[in-house]
Amino acid sequence: MSQGVPVPQHQQRQITDEQFHDATLIWNYHQMGHELRPCSAAIGLGSHDLGVASAAADLYRAGLFPVVVFSGGNSPTTRSRFPRGEAVHYREHALGLGVPDEAILVEPKAANTGQNITFSRELLAEAGVQADSLLLVSKPYMERRSYATCRKLWPEAEVVCASGPLELDDYITSIGDEKLVVDMLVGDLQRVIEYPKLGFAVEQDVPGDVHDAYERLLQTGFDSRLIGT
Repeated sequence: MSQGVPVPQHQQRQITDEQFHDATLIWNYHQMGHELRPCSAAIGLGSHDLGVASAAADLYRAGLFPVVVFSGGNSPTTRSRFPRGEAVHYREHALGLGVPDEAILVEPKAANTGQNITFSRELLAEAGVQADSLLLVSKPYMERRSYATCRKLWPEAEVVCASGPLELDDYITSIGDEKLVVDMLVGDLQRVIEYPKLGFAVEQDVPGDVHDAYERLLQTGFDSRLIGT
């Protein structure tokens, strides 16, 4: 075997081509495709993914908002990675990327997306920021759920969603765990479907091919991030 020749990424996958195709359908659905425009403020939604803070820093440097709230406490999946809390680590990362301290607010208590929005809204009001438009910065596959949540909890604000410009292959590489990433895509889609029934979010249309892909992945065991697991 020759040395130094990279193996094509699709040959390195542990999931099948059909599963990757289904995951890609869901990945694309989760992204809102919004045209970016200047907003009154941004909210960087806490998670395990430091890329959210990197994307927020890029958008700040592009002049798309004057102030960002990094929101998030800790969860079982982020406690070891961000021991001082998601928002605190996001702030430190953004400072290192050149975002000035005066442009950052830290909301360190939120434990879910609804609290991210609600607590950030309160913090912006306390800081005297009249936020009639919001740039929500999230993981790529969380755009739709964050949009649906914000439209429910802050309906008077115009909402633009953004995330790091990654394809699914690139995101899998950044996380290093194919199964986990696909589980997260499936889990977020379940929340998009179910949360409106619980009053947590506005309803989103789910195309038939996306719903079929979701059902196939569920049936083949991509279920570790479902509600209640």
